Amino acid sequence: MRFLMRFAAVMVSSALTALTVPGTAKASTSAESYTVWHWNVAGNTLNHGSATNGMVRAAVASIVARGASFVSFNELCINQYQALVTGLRNAGWPADGANFARFVVTYPATSGGPCSGKDYGNAIFSKQPLGAAERISLPDDGKTEKRKMLCAPLEARPRLRFCSTHTTYVDAYRSSQLNAVLRKLEAYHANGDTVVIAGDFNLQPNSARLDGYYSSTLNTPNNRGNTGRYRELDDADPNDCPGYGELTVSTPDSKGACGTGTKLDMIFAREDKITGTYSGDSLAPPTTCATNPGGLCSDHRVLLGAVTLS
Repeated sequence: MRFLMRFAAVMVSSALTALTVPGTAKASTSAESYTVWHWNVAGNTLNHGSATNGMVRAAVASIVARGASFVSFNELCINQYQALVTGLRNAGWPADGANFARFVVTYPATSGGPCSGKDYGNAIFSKQPLGAAERISLPDDGKTEKRKMLCAPLEARPRLRFCSTHTTYVDAYRSSQLNAVLRKLEAYHANGDTVVIAGDFNLQPNSARLDGYYSSTLNTPNNRGNTGRYRELDDADPNDCPGYGELTVSTPDSKGACGTGTKLDMIFAREDKITGTYSGDSLAPPTTCATNPGGLCSDHRVLLGAVTLS
């Protein structure tokens, strides 16, 4: 109950802090508003592959309470994905219970691997039916886990795509993977598509490696020198480190551009596709996973974004 009350309180805060994108045009007749929900759930490292310890239940409750349009998960075990499919279907969240979820394997099932030897990867969910998914391999960083980008369009709006990724922590390969993701986003754009991408980018917003993502119109003491065309949905809140946003690690660590905590998870949309207002919030993770230290369900927070897109 406290968890749901926390979500409700933050939703009110989100509505009050919605901000206008500098220089964007008025909404066209085809513009639609979306709520994007993302969580790196530490499905193996913290939840040990369990689909019954409370993490799945907490995620389903949050997605439904938030009225999410799109959902992204990182570090998810296949059995947890299957439990989420069942849980969301039983909760009546998807418009089409047979066509709303996609999974990409980044670490295939193997004895001694994560998730008790089951498949491990990332997932996307959509309240409205999805079209065919595209699973894009990112440059190999030499690790057993192979980083991917997972994207799918809406069936009824095939020019609108939702993507999820989880890029490497291996420093020598950060740029090549980030550049590969950005090239794919721009290729979609060149083809006439509008794209939203969510994920754990394993970098903080003020990293120079993300300058090519963030729009050049974003220029704050906490994030400057940008050359890109995208806005991160939590980059303009005047109350939460403007240009950087709120922490997404589970526990405040006094790091980040404003010393308020590290942000690694982000939701990006191309600035010229955003109409009107957008906002973002970092939501405290539930502490109802009894098998985990302190009941903490993940070492990341849920990241929520609201945006209107043409």
